[in-house]
Amino acid sequence: MSKTEKSGKKIHKTSVGGQALIEGIMMQGPRGMATAVRKSTGEIVTEYHDVKRIKDKYKFLGWPVIRGIVNFIESMIIGYKCLMYSAEVSGMEDIDEEDMSKFEKWLSDKLGDKLMSVITGIASVLGIALAFLIFFYLPVLVFNKANTALGGALTPWQGTIESVMKILIFVLYMLAVSNMSDIKRMFRYHGAEHKTIACYEAGDELTVENVKKHTRFHPRCGTSFIFIMLIFSIVVSTLLSKLFPSIAQVRVLWMLLKLAFIPLIMGIGYEFIKYAGKHDNIIVKILSAPGLWMQRISTKEPDDEIIEVGIAAIKAVITENPEDDEIK
Repeated sequence: MSKTEKSGKKIHKTSVGGQALIEGIMMQGPRGMATAVRKSTGEIVTEYHDVKRIKDKYKFLGWPVIRGIVNFIESMIIGYKCLMYSAEVSGMEDIDEEDMSKFEKWLSDKLGDKLMSVITGIASVLGIALAFLIFFYLPVLVFNKANTALGGALTPWQGTIESVMKILIFVLYMLAVSNMSDIKRMFRYHGAEHKTIACYEAGDELTVENVKKHTRFHPRCGTSFIFIMLIFSIVVSTLLSKLFPSIAQVRVLWMLLKLAFIPLIMGIGYEFIKYAGKHDNIIVKILSAPGLWMQRISTKEPDDEIIEVGIAAIKAVITENPEDDEIK
């Protein structure tokens, strides 16, 4: 079994991972994918979900770097479906008619059960458009304005400066949304997901008291993945600005060039996160540090009831043999 000695105690490096949902947690492990969601009545509903992986059909999609791109896309799709499921089970979709505005009542009458899906779909499209404007267009625009004002003095550092701006925007965005009550509660479920996995990796019995003792920071977290991508983008953007200086001066072409390299950055980031899950050397510690720090924002300490949901989710996907889920 692949284990690492840490503080005199063997730590099992598991491949089990998940996602925080609305009043719930999704976990994936050797027994498949399962969600545990707490209903408004207090009951925890645990459900298995059938997941078809495209890389199981086309083996080349499981190759290093390529699998990171495929995994990201599949995770987005699966995560969206699980969020919709948790919203339905938790009772979030149950809105009292007297609390609805006239427009909301009209939408409810016209769309019925599809209302939440339609609203979420529109929100997703708007979110992608906003992300493009904030993380791609805005840094380029700000840099060009500043560079022009300084007579082109910043040109050699274009890729680096724009990437650093992206990181600052990301941190400020996370700080802003973390103060929203609904997001803060979801971040508590995120913390429970990590603490439950940490408890399992330590070989401790999965009880509320044991889970509470463990850390809510984990190197294989999606937050760390995003931050690693941002760090790698500094290197890639800097190289691109040096290799293609003429393109870097044309705003549209420069944005398209950087967009074209996102899959590569994504694939490399995935491989690093996978490597970081198995190793604990100095390089991993240095590159993982910013992502782990960001988890102080994206995860919050859960209460006992939230931890119970995390335990229900992980128990649904693990077996009695830890070797079934060790990182390969």
